Amino acid sequence: MAAPETSTAAVQTLYTNNTLRNAFGGVLSFFILLLIGVMAFSIRLFSVIKYESVIHEFDPYFNYRVTQFLAKNGIYEFWNWFDDRTWYPLGRVIGGTVYPGLTLTAGTIWWLLNSLNIPLSVETVCVFTAPIFSAFASWATYLLTKEVKGTGAGLTAAALLAMVPSYISRSVAGSYDNEAVAIFALIFTFYLYIKTLNTGTLFYATLNSIAYFYMVCSWGGYTFIINLIPMHVLLCIVTGRFSSRLYIAYAPLVVLGTLLAALVPVVGFNAVMTSEHFASFLVFIIIHVVAFVYYIKGILSPKMFKVAVTLVVSVGLAVCCAVIAVLIALVASSPTKGWSGRSLSLLDPTYASKYIPIIASVSEHQPPTWPSYFMDINVLAFLVPAGIIACFLPLSDASSFVVLYIATSVYFSGVMVRLMLVLAPAACITSGIALSQAFDVFTGSIKFQLTGASSNTEVDAAETSSSTAESQTDAVKTEKPEETAKNRPSRKSKKKEREHGEKPSTKAKAEKKRLLALPLESSVISLLLLVLLGAFYVVHCVWAAAEAYSAPSIVLTSHSHDGLHVFDDFREAYAWLRHNTDVDDKVASWWDYGYQTTAMANRTVIVDNNTWNNTHIATVGTAMSSPERAAWEIFHSLDVKYVLVVFGGLVGYPSDDINKFLWMVRIGGGVFPHIKEPDYLRDGQYRIDSQATPTMLNCLMYKLSYYRFVETDGKGFDRVRQTEIGKKYFKLTHFEEAFTTHHWMVRIYKLKPPKNRIRGKTKKSKSKTSSTTSSPKRSGTKKKNPWQ
Repeated sequence: MAAPETSTAAVQTLYTNNTLRNAFGGVLSFFILLLIGVMAFSIRLFSVIKYESVIHEFDPYFNYRVTQFLAKNGIYEFWNWFDDRTWYPLGRVIGGTVYPGLTLTAGTIWWLLNSLNIPLSVETVCVFTAPIFSAFASWATYLLTKEVKGTGAGLTAAALLAMVPSYISRSVAGSYDNEAVAIFALIFTFYLYIKTLNTGTLFYATLNSIAYFYMVCSWGGYTFIINLIPMHVLLCIVTGRFSSRLYIAYAPLVVLGTLLAALVPVVGFNAVMTSEHFASFLVFIIIHVVAFVYYIKGILSPKMFKVAVTLVVSVGLAVCCAVIAVLIALVASSPTKGWSGRSLSLLDPTYASKYIPIIASVSEHQPPTWPSYFMDINVLAFLVPAGIIACFLPLSDASSFVVLYIATSVYFSGVMVRLMLVLAPAACITSGIALSQAFDVFTGSIKFQLTGASSNTEVDAAETSSSTAESQTDAVKTEKPEETAKNRPSRKSKKKEREHGEKPSTKAKAEKKRLLALPLESSVISLLLLVLLGAFYVVHCVWAAAEAYSAPSIVLTSHSHDGLHVFDDFREAYAWLRHNTDVDDKVASWWDYGYQTTAMANRTVIVDNNTWNNTHIATVGTAMSSPERAAWEIFHSLDVKYVLVVFGGLVGYPSDDINKFLWMVRIGGGVFPHIKEPDYLRDGQYRIDSQATPTMLNCLMYKLSYYRFVETDGKGFDRVRQTEIGKKYFKLTHFEEAFTTHHWMVRIYKLKPPKNRIRGKTKKSKSKTSSTTSSPKRSGTKKKNPWQ
């Protein structure tokens, strides 16, 4: 009886060891995830350490201003806020035209902290919201990848996403834009979809709809989710992978998710009326038809099933045709067939350049270059193919979703550089799977090579002891009475058959491991190369975070032989406007600077970065493209008092208004036909030197940028265009220089009042009449003002 007791003790010991190993692995995974979150937060603080705690870029200033209003006035005032300081004289209804997810998230964090007596300012909360949610996004990536390929792949993918430069570019401290929380919502929605798909639990399906609702509140990119998931469901149906779990994962998302999305004011009925959402409804019908076919197949005989399938398919086709006809009727009335301009730009990369120049004028809407892929995802570009192959070994519902995700995101990132942000999580997930599988293979080979002989000896000894124990047990059993012996043989035979079936499989597995094991030297070298590859990735990511993506666009720096130079001209100009102009003064500029002018200078602007009214923007572009007198009349009709232009010719700042000027011409010419782009080009080339066209040299933008520029060096040499300007000496008749910043990067001009020009004409007319008819005494008399 000693052998069975020894065997039972061995099993208990093995079970205890496995339990301890799993517990230790869970604790270790938790601490690794905690460190990954700390790393994701810390690597995004270079902008605060090197510069200061300040909001970056243009759109974040509008979000910051809205969050300030929310914190001061409450959520009800926020929903009903009409902002009269933007798009003068039209204004803007803020609550119905913004995605409120970011604002409500930061406002809630600020409210919670102040409730706990932690007196942080709204600006501080806004600055650090993106780094905090980058940690959340890393943890969501771990959960998603774990559902696909296990814990090791999840940890690797989370570490990769915490550092990937493409995501850092949109989530550094101070980058208070919608993507700060939207990427977390995107990944978390995908995780809950895969979790529901793996478990078939309605609880996770409900959470998935809520996560989708948060994504709809946060970013217009939610349409990517509501198109990618139906594509995956359709793929599963076509490949014969339909199941009740797939139905539970998809049907509640369409119904509950659409109802919740319609509650967001900026989306509203677009959730059911625009073409971006029609694919989800069509797949919703298809999955119900397929589910009904599977249901009747289980309750009917094969003969009756054929008849029922014919009926169901006929009815299903009729319903689909009816739905498609209704959808076609709905979209036929729209010139864009129900698609938004940005969606059409993704489906047809040439659409924006042909029909919507205002979308094509934005740099982040341009296609990326090949070096930008290496800059933004670095070595992940080479690991993605390996990760796709690993997803096919074996192919599951979850891994097929990852393959579809990476394929679609690669296409969209190739159309628009901004959507590199959508590619980054997919690249990290597939690369994490590839690295995890590679480490498993190499470490498994090393372990097999080092412990192969001893493990084989232990296996043989275990088999010998187990056979001895079995013979002793059989001998003891034969001594028992016949009644019990009659009942024993069946169990014994079953046990022997099971053991005989297990032993060959154990040997087969050992033989398979031996065949798949790599040589020890190759495994060690491969591991070292993978570690070097990871080190190179870490170094690149830290450099990108510290140098490439941490500098705020509102505070510029440059390095030279005499040290670091800081260009704070933007804040200098906005401070001048705030302190030296009236509160009700209107400021005109190109739409790029509208949000900053409203938030930092607290002055009313004509256009801003929302770009919702193309005609209004075209009016400003036309004024900038017109001669001085015509431009004055346009601005005067809009009640403009100051005009702001950005000029980089002195310090070499390339993103100035002269480089953006052709887009002003194209957008203005799209509405006002008298503005023609060829009039500003010399032989098809854009020039500002002596070969420039007279239309270019006499337009308002040229004059406001280069007024008195020749006084800086005596030549008028533009360091951005690397040439001398064509028209150096000229005067302004309808505008006067009000303020120019220290480095000439921002120049502010004031419109001359109309009474001065009229008074000048009156003097000329009086002098003519006095010289011909009037006497000196009569011409010197002053006429009484009838309005006094």
